[in-house]
Amino acid sequence: MAKHAIIKSFYASEEWTNLRLQLINERGNRCEHCKEIIPKSKDIIGHHTIELTPENINDYSISLNPERIELICFDCHNKEHKRFGYQSEKEVFLIYGPPMSGKSSYVRNHMKRGDIVVDMDQLYAAVSYLPYYDKPDNLFSNVIGIHNLLLDNIKTRLGKWGNAWIIGGYADKYKRNRLADDLGAELIFCNVSQEECLRRLEIDEDRKYRKDEWSKYIIRWFETYTE
Repeated sequence: MAKHAIIKSFYASEEWTNLRLQLINERGNRCEHCKEIIPKSKDIIGHHTIELTPENINDYSISLNPERIELICFDCHNKEHKRFGYQSEKEVFLIYGPPMSGKSSYVRNHMKRGDIVVDMDQLYAAVSYLPYYDKPDNLFSNVIGIHNLLLDNIKTRLGKWGNAWIIGGYADKYKRNRLADDLGAELIFCNVSQEECLRRLEIDEDRKYRKDEWSKYIIRWFETYTE
């Protein structure tokens, strides 16, 4: 079993879940580093002062020892893991706007080699081996699973990537702002009118056989968009 799978399995175990809840009940919901209150218990991270590895994860004097576990917030957790390949200077950008507004082009023009990009269209193409924008419904659960795993990695700043770019429509203001807050992301709006999006669709070769479908996507985005 791969390293990350072993560690992920441990954090999903009943033993860890029960211990974490026990520590929260005993210590409260204040970050043990910055002393800030953490309103939601799901956002309280049980941080091991000794990094867990496949070699020590079954040593319960390390993995399940309350004396080696701190309850901290996401920001402090990210700072702690700087020594494990996390970089405090990582930036996260959430690029949103209607279909055909140029979100992907914006990212290509601003990203650097080694950045991480999360784009549902690209993920569908990667797992289906089908042409871009051909997205079989039966693969949705697999694709969204990969998508959410990548967002979790970005949220905790896991890995050695440079900056992160998340591409999506995100028409709903509440969901958009909540995701940006969760990820510590800067919002970048591709502000293009409905008329311009439809004009671009008319001359787009990649979608020439799906114009009716994509025109509905564009119209629906503007109908549901909240500032």
